[in-house]
Amino acid sequence: MSLSALTAVSAVDGRYQSKTRDLSPFFSEYGLIKNRLLVEISWLIHLSECAEIKELPVFSVRQKQQLLALHENFTPQQAQQVKDIEATTNHDVKAVEYYIKNHMQKIDGMADYLEFVHFACTSEDINNLAYGLILQQARESILVPEIKKLIAHLRAMAHEFAGDAMMAKTHGQPASPTTMGKELANVVFRLEQQLHQLKSITIYGKINGAVGNFNAHLSAYPAIDWQSLAQTFIADLGLHHHPYTTQIEPHDYIAELSHVMIRIHTILLDLSRDIWGYISNNYFGQKTKAGEVGSSTMPHKVNPIDFENAEGNLGLANALLAHLAEKLPISRWQRDLTDSTVLRAMGTAYGHALIAYRSLAKGLNKLKLNRDVLAADLDQNWALLAEPIQTVMRRYGIDNPYEKLKALTRGQSIDETTIKAFIKTLAVPEDVKQQLLTLTPATYTGHAEQFAKHI
Repeated sequence: MSLSALTAVSAVDGRYQSKTRDLSPFFSEYGLIKNRLLVEISWLIHLSECAEIKELPVFSVRQKQQLLALHENFTPQQAQQVKDIEATTNHDVKAVEYYIKNHMQKIDGMADYLEFVHFACTSEDINNLAYGLILQQARESILVPEIKKLIAHLRAMAHEFAGDAMMAKTHGQPASPTTMGKELANVVFRLEQQLHQLKSITIYGKINGAVGNFNAHLSAYPAIDWQSLAQTFIADLGLHHHPYTTQIEPHDYIAELSHVMIRIHTILLDLSRDIWGYISNNYFGQKTKAGEVGSSTMPHKVNPIDFENAEGNLGLANALLAHLAEKLPISRWQRDLTDSTVLRAMGTAYGHALIAYRSLAKGLNKLKLNRDVLAADLDQNWALLAEPIQTVMRRYGIDNPYEKLKALTRGQSIDETTIKAFIKTLAVPEDVKQQLLTLTPATYTGHAEQFAKHI
């Protein structure tokens, strides 16, 4: 059975392929091979520019262009050629080395320098840098822009609904009013803090040999400052040099990256559940689409499926990211291969994340605020004004204000008439009493509107 969206084992590459295909250039086998190719070629060119390596002359501009073109013009068909070589070598990185050597023989003046490909490298020197490039590219091209789009959408909604008062719920019970815009502004602020953390995480790399000590490098060229050479090379790739490693870069930055993504996803999961609840309470309606079915048996239903899909996929992403964060920094002694297979699951983790982001965006676009429902909900809960009334009573020294309001409101059916009658009995200045008499559940929102407008 040939691989397609219908036959894929993973939903990331199957049912949800249309939402995840943007990750393919980075996290696919093709993307990994292409980035390995870049690291190998860049290392070869970097060595050629080291004056102490006299056996390897500085390459001409044309030779460099032809080498770099192997990466720049790399296609999935050429990746298959690498996989064909791997079928013989049974080693994925060695297959990339042989692929480069095969092409170098076709470049004028390069056939004598084949053995400087992968010079003094262990496979992990190539792999860690390739994965570092993949994560950097995916962060800049996909993750940050997608999260920014969600933040921008939520910010616009916060501004639009800044003054739309609604009853809050604490412990699932009626609580002091807020505005829908303020509740969305809370999410915007939280996401912005975590996005800043995501963008600031340093991505490290190493190219220091089999156990991190430049052993092979120094055996061939003992006079070269390999630490400086490696640092310059890694900086040229756009990564940060890690000076202290075993055979592997310790992956602590991947743990950091995973943890900040988990926090972002937890915030979005919290949002998804809240919006689901607001839809359930009819605070939000959902725009319908012709031909779309909400239930196979109940024709009236418009299910909040986008928020449910988001919640499910955020949970899956976080489960994988948690394992990446816990597993990858651990390696028996100087090296074991448990990280190799786990690293290949990064694309699955970020695939589920991308499905969630795009489901959320779709769901948010469907929402329409039912202002009449919000207003009716508040009007049925005049007991919410017990808080401001007892607080004013405290200011003016009235005995047992909390207890008096508790006796008036707890478990009782309270309406506007009851509340206003109680206010008129208070021994407070007349202007204060009038202020309380004009207060309604819909106007008792504190600075919520200002907070929402200013996010």
